[in-house]
Amino acid sequence: MNKSIAIMMLSGLLLLSGGCSVVRLGYDHGASLAWWWLDSYVDFDRNQKPHVKQAIQDWFDWHRGAQLPVYVDWLSDVRSRIDGPLTSEQVCRWSEELQEMLAPAFDHGAQLGAPIALRLGEAQWKHLEKRYAKSNDKLRSEYLQPDPEDRLDAAVKRTIKRVENLYGAINKSQRALIISGLQASPFDPEAWLNERQRRQRSTLTVLRRIAAESVPASAAAAELRQLIERTHRSDDADYRSYQLRLSEHICSFIAHLHNNTTKAQREHAHDKLKKWENDLRVLSGSHQRTGKHFRIAAE
Repeated sequence: MNKSIAIMMLSGLLLLSGGCSVVRLGYDHGASLAWWWLDSYVDFDRNQKPHVKQAIQDWFDWHRGAQLPVYVDWLSDVRSRIDGPLTSEQVCRWSEELQEMLAPAFDHGAQLGAPIALRLGEAQWKHLEKRYAKSNDKLRSEYLQPDPEDRLDAAVKRTIKRVENLYGAINKSQRALIISGLQASPFDPEAWLNERQRRQRSTLTVLRRIAAESVPASAAAAELRQLIERTHRSDDADYRSYQLRLSEHICSFIAHLHNNTTKAQREHAHDKLKKWENDLRVLSGSHQRTGKHFRIAAE
């Protein structure tokens, strides 16, 4: 995946998209899962290993207390509004709020990841390059099927799975709405892959340069923050324009789909968000009360 060291350290956040029990269990084991995933990309040596594990643990310690309460408040606000109809503007506003809410986590990851990035060597950059290639091959198989019908079918299945995770089982008319929305989507997996590979090359170039120049950790952190920013907002004008078009379509699609859900489906979504909210509240509250939680193994 085209992510800098700092972005990789945030992989534990992906656990929040699972069921309520997965949220709590996954987050408590997030440091170990993040270490396993990050090491599979970089292949840290014995001397680097304790520094990386400590940085990951420090990030989770900070994140649990500083960020989880913010997520709870945001989920509560979203939950309070989904019983009624939505507009595309509201959905886009939530998307913007989410990006702003996650920004401190990425920023802190860049700060903690900078000393690690400065310790990397050529063998690890080559390992990272191979893992990028492997992940790109997986993306091609999942998103770039040669047959257009197969590609659409895969997209429909992915989307239905995500929708049903929140709203519960969908009906035939909602399935048809999803299909028409995907057919009208400006999403271009080939452009996505090309941009992804361009950012991967940029990441490798930056990592090699900051290590070769032995820049201060503060300067390395600034470089990592720029890589993160370009992941969210491309520095390529044409691709950035495409990102905006795609974002507008997705917001409209989500609002339209939501407005065609049943009362029971909205109640399902309401309950699901409430469970996530409660789990995050427990996680952040337990940290504030005891300061104890799962810690990554030293070895």
